[in-house]
Amino acid sequence: MTSASWTREGAVALIELDNPPVNALSHALRAGLFKCLDEALTDANVQAIVLMGSGRMFCGGADMREFNTPDRAREPSSHQIRSRMEASSKPVIAAIHGSALGGGLEVALGCHYRVAAPGTQLGLPEVKRGLLPGGGGTQRLPRLVGVARALRMIVEGEQIDAAKAKEIGLIDAVIDGAFRPGAIAFAQAALAKEGPHPVVSLQTATNDDPSLFTAETARIRKEKRGLDAPLECLACVEAATRLSFEDGLAFERDRFLVLVNGNQSKALRHVFFAEREAARIPGIANDLPLRNIRQVGVIGAGTMGGGIAMCLANVGIDVVQLETSQAALDKGRATMSKNYAGTVAKGRLSAAEMDKRLGLIAGTLDYTALQHCDLVIEAAFEDMEVKKIIFAKLDQVCKPGAILASNTSRLNIDEIASATNRPQDVIGLHFFSPANVMRLLEVVRGAKTADDVIASSMQLGRTLKKLAVLVGNCDGFVGNRMLSPYSREAQFLLEEGASPQQVDQALYQFGMAMGPLSVSDLAGLDIGWAGRKRAAPTRPAHLRYSKVADRICELGRFGQKTGAGWYRYEAGSRTPVPDPQIEALIAECAASAGIARRAISSEEIIERTIYALVNEGAKILEAGFAQRASDIDLIYVNGYGFPAHRGGPLFYADTVGLDKVAAKVLQFHKAHGELWTPAPLLMRLAQEGKRFNM
Repeated sequence: MTSASWTREGAVALIELDNPPVNALSHALRAGLFKCLDEALTDANVQAIVLMGSGRMFCGGADMREFNTPDRAREPSSHQIRSRMEASSKPVIAAIHGSALGGGLEVALGCHYRVAAPGTQLGLPEVKRGLLPGGGGTQRLPRLVGVARALRMIVEGEQIDAAKAKEIGLIDAVIDGAFRPGAIAFAQAALAKEGPHPVVSLQTATNDDPSLFTAETARIRKEKRGLDAPLECLACVEAATRLSFEDGLAFERDRFLVLVNGNQSKALRHVFFAEREAARIPGIANDLPLRNIRQVGVIGAGTMGGGIAMCLANVGIDVVQLETSQAALDKGRATMSKNYAGTVAKGRLSAAEMDKRLGLIAGTLDYTALQHCDLVIEAAFEDMEVKKIIFAKLDQVCKPGAILASNTSRLNIDEIASATNRPQDVIGLHFFSPANVMRLLEVVRGAKTADDVIASSMQLGRTLKKLAVLVGNCDGFVGNRMLSPYSREAQFLLEEGASPQQVDQALYQFGMAMGPLSVSDLAGLDIGWAGRKRAAPTRPAHLRYSKVADRICELGRFGQKTGAGWYRYEAGSRTPVPDPQIEALIAECAASAGIARRAISSEEIIERTIYALVNEGAKILEAGFAQRASDIDLIYVNGYGFPAHRGGPLFYADTVGLDKVAAKVLQFHKAHGELWTPAPLLMRLAQEGKRFNM
C-alpha cells in the first residue's frame, strides 16, 4: 500500500510522500501523511517538520481515479491535513522538487513555509480538467500572491518555475546545491524566528481593481466559449476577496462538487486518461526492441512535406527532403523559413535555433540520397498510382530495415505496400495539416506491418510531441472515414432547407472549433472534389448524393484561396460572408432532386451531424479499425475540432444516453434510408444499457 514515512535528523522530522509515479494524494497517502504528522507533532524531540516527495516530484495533485468514488470522501481529507499543519506551533516546511501541482501545491500552501529546488514547476491546472482547485487553492493563493496573479494561475491553469514563484512570494526560498540538507537548514533557521509562524489562511485577499472581475468574466466568456470551470474559478477567487476564509472554503467546496459531478469535467478527465491509454497496444510487448530513427527522408516539400520536415527538425532529427524539381525545393524551403521566422518574431524561438533547425533539412532531387535513411515519409499527391510508383522506387534504394511510411489521409496502405517487396516495413503516418502545428498523428497499421514498425512509429510520435493513435487500414482510416457522413448530413440539411451559416452556427454553438462548411472553405473545396470525382464511377446510383459542392467547384469557387466557396471572402479577410448566389444554387439543386425545403432547427442539425459521427464510429470500433472507443474520441478532439469538454463523439453519446441516440438513428434510418443503417454495436449497447466507454 502506498503511503508516507518519516525519519528524524536532529530536531527536524522529514516526512516523505511515497505514491509513485507522481505521489498523487490517494486515500492511502492521505492516511499515511496524517499519521506521520500526528507522530511528528506529538514527538517531543521534533521541533520542526519538513514535508518532501519521493521520486521525481513533490506531489502531482489529487488522484483523479478516486473522483466520483467513495475513496474521495474517506477521511482523513486533505483539508484536515492542511488544518493540522496550520495549527502546528512547530514550523512546517514544504520542500518542493520536480513539481507541485493541483492538490500538491494546495498541501504546500497549508505549510508555514515553502522552499523549492531550481526549475521546480508549481501550478493549479485543475481548470484544464474541468475543475477548480478544491483544496483551498482559490482561497489561499490570492491571499499569498495577490488576486490578479492568482487569477492567472487558477483560471488559466498557468504553471510557473521556482524563480518566478520566489519573485511573486509563492515560495520563501530557492535552494541551490544539495536539496535535502538545504531544506533541513531552512527548517533549523525557521526555529530561530520570533513570534508565530505565518499561516496563509489568516492573511487577507484584497483587490484594488474594481473592474477586474467584470472584465475577466467578459474575457472568459469570449475566449473559453462554453466552458464552466473558468467561470467557477473566477467566482471562487472573487469570493476570497469578500468572504471569510471558512465561508470562502465552503463556497469553493460547493462549486467544486458541481463541477466534479458534471459532464464537462468527466469528459475532460476522460480525454486525459484516454491519452495515456492510447499508448498501450494490446499484443505488443512494452519491452519490444525498437528500430533506431536518426535520419528521416521526406518526399515532398509542399504544405504537408514541409510541415513534417519541420516537426522532425524541431526535435533534432536529420531530414533529407526529396522533390521533383529545384523550384519545388526552393519554394518549400522559403515556406519553412517564413514559418520559422514568424515564430522568431513572436519571441518563441531564437534566430540561432531557427538556423540550426533549417540546417538539419537537406534538399535533394535524387532518390539515392535516401539510401541511409532509417525512415522515409511520403507526402506526395493523394493518388494511388503516384504513391505506388514512389514506393517501388523506395524499395529499390532504401536500406534493409528502413521504415517506409505514407502520409496518405485515406488510401489503402496494403495496396501501397504491394508495390514493395517488404510490406512488413510499410506503415501509414497520417499527419494533420499544418503538420508542424497539429498534434494528432494517426498511425495506420497494414495487414503485414511488423510489430516493431508499429511500436517504433508510436514512439516517433511521442518524440515529435504528437498524440499518436493506432488505427486500422480502411477507407479514410478513423478520422476521415467519420468525416464523410458528418459532411454528407451537413450538405443534405442545406438541400432540405438550412442555410450554410445556420449549419455552421449550430455546430459552432455546440462547441466545434468551426462549422463544417467554414472548414471546407479553409481546407479548399477542390481537395474533396477530386476525391468525389475519383469515387464517382463506383458510387451506388440508388443512394442520395448532393451535387451542391460539385456545382460550387465547377464555378471555380474553392474556398478562401479563391475568395469564394460556400461563402464569399473580402480581399485579405478570412471572415465568411453569406452569398445569395450560393443560396440560389442550393435551392436549385434541391428542386432538381425533388426535395421540398422546410424549416430546419439547430437541434436537428446537431443530431443529424453528430449522430452520423457516432454511428460511423460505432461501425469502425466493431470492425476493429480502432482499438478502443476512447481512441476515436481522441482523434476527433485533437484532429477535427470536436469540443474536449464533450469528450469526443462516443463519450458524448454516452452522456446523452445510447438508448436516446439509438432511437434517433433508427428514426433517421426510417426517414432517410440506407445511408443511416444503424451500427449493430450501437444498437446492442443501447439495448443492454451499456456505454461505449466502460
